[in-house]
Amino acid sequence: MFTPLFEKGLYGRLRQQAGSHWQDYVAHPFIQQLAVGTLPEAAFRRYLTQDYLFLIHFARAYALLVSKLRTLPEMRTATASLNAIVAELPLHVAYCSRWGLSEEQIVAQQEAPETINYTRYVLDIGHSGDALDLLAALMPCVAGYAEIGLNLLHSPATVMEGNPYASWIRNYGDEGYLAGVQASINLLETVGHQRGAESRLPELAEIFTTATRLESAFWQMGLNAS
Repeated sequence: MFTPLFEKGLYGRLRQQAGSHWQDYVAHPFIQQLAVGTLPEAAFRRYLTQDYLFLIHFARAYALLVSKLRTLPEMRTATASLNAIVAELPLHVAYCSRWGLSEEQIVAQQEAPETINYTRYVLDIGHSGDALDLLAALMPCVAGYAEIGLNLLHSPATVMEGNPYASWIRNYGDEGYLAGVQASINLLETVGHQRGAESRLPELAEIFTTATRLESAFWQMGLNAS
C-alpha cells in the first residue's frame, strides 16, 4: 500500500510543531471508539451530518486556493482536490442514507459551532493570507485524515469484523485517495519554497496548530452527541 510521507519536508515540520495537539487529534477518543466499533451511533450520525456541511466550505476554500496560486501545474493540483471534494458530496449522501439520513435531513441541519469555527477560520486565513497560509490551514484535514485512516487500517487494535464503521475505515486505503494526499503535501512543499516558508515557520506553525485544535474540537462535537 502506498503511504504518503507524513514526516518529511515542510508538512513534517508543521506536524511536529503541533506537538501534543497532533496526537490529541489523530488519537481522539472518537477515533478510538470508532476503531473498535463502540462509538455510539448518535455520535457518528452527528459527525456525518456536520461533515457534509463542512465539505461544502472546504470546497470553497480550495476554490479560493486555486485563485491564489501562480502556475498552471499548481492550479491543476488544487483543482483536482476541489473536484474530488465536490465529487465526494453525492457519495457522502449515499453513505449517509445507509445510516438513515436523507440529503434533505442533512441540509436542514444547522451548522454546529465547531463546524462554523473551523470552516470560517480556514476561509479567513485564505482571504487574509496567501496560498501558503491557506495550505497550512488546509493540511491538518487533508493529510491528517489519511494518517488517521492508515493508522486504523494497520493497528492490531482495530476491529473490522462486525464493526459498523469498517467501511469508513477502509476508505483510507484507496490508492487514488492516498496519491491525492501526497500531491497536496508536495504542493505545500513547492509553494513553501516559492514563498519563504523557512522565515515564516512560526506563523505557519500557528495556523497549522490552530486548525489541528479545531479538528479535535470537531471530533469532540460528534462525541458530545452521544
